[in-house]
Amino acid sequence: MVRKTLYGAAFAILSLSTVQYAVAESKIDNSALESTEFRQHERTFGLVYTLPADVNETLHRSLGGMLNERLLTLGLETDAIRTNIPHVTVVHIHNADPTTPAKMLEALPTPPKPLSVTLKKFYTTEAAKGAGQPWWLDLGIVKEGDGFEQMMAYNTVATAALAPLRDGPLPRVTGPVFAKMADAGKELVKTVGVSGVNVVKNGEELRPHNPHNTLVYSTKTFSPEIQQSMGALAEQFNQILPEGIPTTFKTVSIVELAFSGNVTREIYRVDLETGAVLEVVSGKAVTR
Repeated sequence: MVRKTLYGAAFAILSLSTVQYAVAESKIDNSALESTEFRQHERTFGLVYTLPADVNETLHRSLGGMLNERLLTLGLETDAIRTNIPHVTVVHIHNADPTTPAKMLEALPTPPKPLSVTLKKFYTTEAAKGAGQPWWLDLGIVKEGDGFEQMMAYNTVATAALAPLRDGPLPRVTGPVFAKMADAGKELVKTVGVSGVNVVKNGEELRPHNPHNTLVYSTKTFSPEIQQSMGALAEQFNQILPEGIPTTFKTVSIVELAFSGNVTREIYRVDLETGAVLEVVSGKAVTR
């Protein structure tokens, strides 16, 4: 029932967003997609579920030391110290306008109730195979259960509502990454500014979204040595946590992110149970 309700909302929002896209069209510049270089990164904002404290503690105590040692051994000092608030992404958009988070909050579709999922299976991935960078070490989510279905359905709704607020594509999917993408990924970048999100096309939902938590964000070249070493580490992590980590997301947040997608600050936090909104910097409640 929840899935059907959210899908219905997605179709409705997509119909309404035709007007939004028309209004925003003059502000959206896709010319960076014609360049061989990455678009200059100014400001990326996003909607994410932040990991609960107990899950962060498990990951830190079980894997953090091994991960840091491997990064330092590979000469990836920047990657070892890069700041990130651990999270699972709903959608990211690029817009240099500092009022974008407030506009995102205004446009935000009603989130689902708390989501119960299982974080499981570590793996490495590139923004586009053969592009060189950026690349990540990720922890996936088991793709079954009500929590996962609601998470996927909300991605469809949120992408439709928030993508029109972008000023153009995410810088990390331009230049060498865009050139290496398959046609389906390129179409998503052109129409919603990012790949790997769910959309409705010709009345049917397309589901390329792959929700996950990222442990390493790297802009270094994904060399064969790094691929082999980090892939082997991911396998060790899978041996340490073979059953994964049961997780319940109780909030969703509007955040700011760096070029490679790491969260650098939390701006608004929405309680999934009550719908209450907190402005993080002031600690005050916000009325939508």
